[in-house]
Amino acid sequence: MPEIADSFDPKAEVVIAQGDCLDTLRNFPDGLAKLIITSPPYNLGKVYETTTELEQYLESLSPVVDQLVRVLSTEGSLCWQVGNYVERGELFPLDIFYYPLFKSRGLKLRNRIIWHFEHGLHATKRFSGRYEVLLWFTRTDSYTFNLDPVRIPSKYPGKTHFKGEKHGQPSGNPLGKNPSDYWRVVVHDWESALWEIPNVKANHPEKTIHPCQFPIELVERCVLALTNEGDWVVDPFAGVGSALLAALRHHRRAIGCEQEEKYVEIAKQRITDLYSGKLRYRQLGKPIYQPSGREKVAQVPRQWLRQS
Repeated sequence: MPEIADSFDPKAEVVIAQGDCLDTLRNFPDGLAKLIITSPPYNLGKVYETTTELEQYLESLSPVVDQLVRVLSTEGSLCWQVGNYVERGELFPLDIFYYPLFKSRGLKLRNRIIWHFEHGLHATKRFSGRYEVLLWFTRTDSYTFNLDPVRIPSKYPGKTHFKGEKHGQPSGNPLGKNPSDYWRVVVHDWESALWEIPNVKANHPEKTIHPCQFPIELVERCVLALTNEGDWVVDPFAGVGSALLAALRHHRRAIGCEQEEKYVEIAKQRITDLYSGKLRYRQLGKPIYQPSGREKVAQVPRQWLRQS
């Protein structure tokens, strides 16, 4: 179990700094991070009566974004995971509001990844939301991208080239296909390669007291594809440490900044649990549980049948 440092140490494997993320980031060297990945605070509880007020909130993050761009390696990636903010029935797509903050600083958007999940808040006057967005930016055109570790099984592995020099030869990659920008996990077998990452709700093995915790699995895909072993992964709003755990699981080094002391303590305990083999964790690619028709929750209620 490596020691958990509370300030930047180039020899450390994991750092968790408790306090203001802007102050913490200012102590990091230029070009440190191969991957910056986070789910920023949405300022929940504030009433956005106008779009202008939402823009002011986002603009208040500008100094943080400046530091993130400085800390990002020239071969690095920044992944910004956000949902939609809803106020009085009106929906604000946060990824659209965040995009100019990064584009104006020279970052290039490589993918707008859709993270789909089956369970979320239900709505009665609009369709229930079942997705969030991961914006993947790079600082330059020379960025790390390892596709092979995150390939998924091909739907038609026996497909062949139908013309040209490779006529009759397999047209796919033996390691699988590109998972695309619509993320789910393999739920059944080679015939139904669907990616779906469950959000962290009450029955999720990773659930803590954090209200907006994202799953380790979501970060793992970014870590595997956008970094190499030994690289630094930074989460400026670390919460209970999911991004740090994803990095450590795959032999990367990790830094997290978090203001809430109680979340920092939970993150430290989760890291301790990881190294002692006690971490509650949903394995990458584990099939999502589907209730069978024999279970009560999967059956049509008798009251409904009588009504029909």
